[in-house]
Order: sequence, then C-alpha cells, then structure tokens
Amino acid sequence: MPKLPIISGIKAIKAFSKAGWIPHRQVGSHVVLRKEGFKITLSIPKHKELKPGLLRHLIKSTGLTIEEFQNLLD
Repeated sequence: MPKLPIISGIKAIKAFSKAGWIPHRQVGSHVVLRKEGFKITLSIPKHKELKPGLLRHLIKSTGLTIEEFQNLLD
C-alpha cells in the first residue's frame, strides 16, 4: 500500500474538488463537501496538516484509491 502524503486541509479540499466534490458549507474551521449521487458528505478541517487516519478515511469514503488521490494532488 502506498504511503499517504502529509498535506493541509486546503490542499485536500482542492484535490477532492477535482474529483467532483463541491464545497457545500463551512462550519467553523471545517468545510463540508458534497457530490451528486453520494449519500455521504466529507467534513475536512482546514488545518495545516491532516492526520493520516483521517485522510485515509476520507479517501476510502469517496471510493478513490490512494494512488488516484495522489494523482489529484498534482
């Protein structure tokens, strides 16, 4: 399994946006993303670094692989 990158919340939001997730609202320091056809929402904190477990959970929830997510970061 490839290693997760260490990224900020804002960089993660940009990557998920490339995959079709749209910012819906912001609650405090968390941005909530939605995507048509998905029942779940993503709540991403705008922190300097996201913990690996949270990032892995967000990636898994969207149905992406780590490799696909890393390609979205470029």
